[in-house]
Amino acid sequence: MVRRNRKGEAVATTSADFLAEQIARLKGLFPEAFTEGKVDFDRFHATLGDLVDDGPERYTFTWAGKRDAIRLLQTPTRATLVPCREESVDFDETQHIFIEGDNLEVLKLLYKPYFGRVKMIYIDPPYNTGKEFIYPDNYTDPLATYLQLTGQQDAEGNLLTSNPETSGRYHSSWLSMMYPRLFLARQLLREDGVIFVSIDDHEVHNLRMLMNEVFGEENFVSNIVWQKKFSPQSDARYLSDNHDHILLYARQKDRWQRHLLPVPESVESRYSNPDHDPRGPWSSGDLSVKTYNPAYDYPITTPSGRVVYPSEGRCWAVSKERLQELIADNRIWFGKSGNNVPRLKQFRSEVQPGMVPVTVWLHEQVGHNQEATQELKRIMNDVETVFDTPKPVRLVKQMLRIATETGSDCVVLDFFAGSCTTAQAVLELNREDRGSRRFIGVQLPEPTGKSDFATVADLGKERIRRVIAEMRRGNGGQSAPETREAPPEDLGLKVFKLAPSNYRPWVGVNEATPDAYAQQMALFADPLVEGWTAESVIYEVALKEGYGLNCRIEPISPSLTSGGTGVGARATVYRVTDPDKEQRFAICLDDAIGLENFSAVSLEKDDLFVCRDAALDDETAANLALRCRLITI
Repeated sequence: MVRRNRKGEAVATTSADFLAEQIARLKGLFPEAFTEGKVDFDRFHATLGDLVDDGPERYTFTWAGKRDAIRLLQTPTRATLVPCREESVDFDETQHIFIEGDNLEVLKLLYKPYFGRVKMIYIDPPYNTGKEFIYPDNYTDPLATYLQLTGQQDAEGNLLTSNPETSGRYHSSWLSMMYPRLFLARQLLREDGVIFVSIDDHEVHNLRMLMNEVFGEENFVSNIVWQKKFSPQSDARYLSDNHDHILLYARQKDRWQRHLLPVPESVESRYSNPDHDPRGPWSSGDLSVKTYNPAYDYPITTPSGRVVYPSEGRCWAVSKERLQELIADNRIWFGKSGNNVPRLKQFRSEVQPGMVPVTVWLHEQVGHNQEATQELKRIMNDVETVFDTPKPVRLVKQMLRIATETGSDCVVLDFFAGSCTTAQAVLELNREDRGSRRFIGVQLPEPTGKSDFATVADLGKERIRRVIAEMRRGNGGQSAPETREAPPEDLGLKVFKLAPSNYRPWVGVNEATPDAYAQQMALFADPLVEGWTAESVIYEVALKEGYGLNCRIEPISPSLTSGGTGVGARATVYRVTDPDKEQRFAICLDDAIGLENFSAVSLEKDDLFVCRDAALDDETAANLALRCRLITI
């Protein structure tokens, strides 16, 4: 049938095209630098004037393969994320997400719906010690590489490899793996968002340079040193390696506000109120100082009549006049007997409510690797599969407290999720401060070679499910979820898996003959692949149109369903709503659609409606295009 006067757009079949977006932004800023749609660098240089560096030498950071890493970043993905309800917990109610798949492909899919929405990112990437798996990216077809890795295609030539130091591109391979992922991570951060990255001495110098390039040197916040071991290595050949680094960068440093840490009990216990001062508990400090000033070296008579002087070489911190003012205000303590050397009272109510974070984190404060290993063993019942160097929950909680407000409602992302320490930290801290933080964890189904959990992703998902089960039982003396006041506690898990698109790809023909082309074209009478489900197609449309994974999918009217109320009931029309972005669209996946099907569907001019192109005749398509924004599959 020849279709005429049809209006409407085609549904997006890939993730966002970053190169096209960057060019569009550049064109918006410098339209005069474009000629016939191409960048005219002579005009561009002229526009920038003195800002252009034409010198033969300049400071730069590069490596072998950087150009390919950029091309990989600019290659849109054809993949999608399919829901996995059987591995989830309260799929329809929860906002916590775990995604199984290659994190680069996943980040490309998350770019459009989560651009500028993530408050904090924490990642613990491979340290490139020569033993861990390094993601073997292939910019010609990243999805095909992922499918090979996970056995979804021919497993011959499996590309799971380590990156030994004998490799000619030892550092370069690691940098090429990290660059596109960090670039996308920055795009997902809010203007006031931050990223923490764990690393050791092997690559900390290169990572610092790489993050300076991606985030800007001006957005560097700190290099935190974490004491990962509680005792020295007696068998160390040189020095005992007892620390790791955590690099902290902000999306925009001047927009980020760091939060104070809770005051430890050991510090709080220093405050008391032995003289029942109405201003509350206080502690006392030395009234003398080392910087000597003769004018401040004078005798003080205690209430008991004893005369005291500062120690030799020291003087008092205040003048005689100021001392009398402090005594009159009951801010000088001479001891219960009134006979002690004077000390200055410091009231707890006059000290800031928390502690300023420092750049050295000791294991007593945030835990160590052995503690993390024992945590994982306890949760997983001593199963065979354990990580060599998991991170302790207390460590990630420290980052969350610094980066997010108490009781915060925000998105926390970890795209090297591993054993899912970040997810557990979010769940536990939410319970402690009644927060509503939502985690998104991403992990490649990397084979473990162990008998209990086949992949790292399987281990991570099971850890989250067991932590949720413990918390629902009120484990560890914590209050049970049902006793919590609003907002309600979210103890669920929504699992998605990276998969090939539901849209049939054009694969070309072996022989350029009319019959071969006709056979290929016949396949596209239905652009959806065999075995598609309504739910998986709806999620793919939603993702590629910029809707988050926590969008609600509901039949618009019960009268339009063929039975049941869920997505599986194949309602004629679904309403898809993203509550975070306050946007929605309607979608119908039936084989044929007539105008009479829309009697119960309210569509306004700006509403988005999605359906299969083959389901519309010309009259229906034209009428729908006039009533709403029509997009077809």
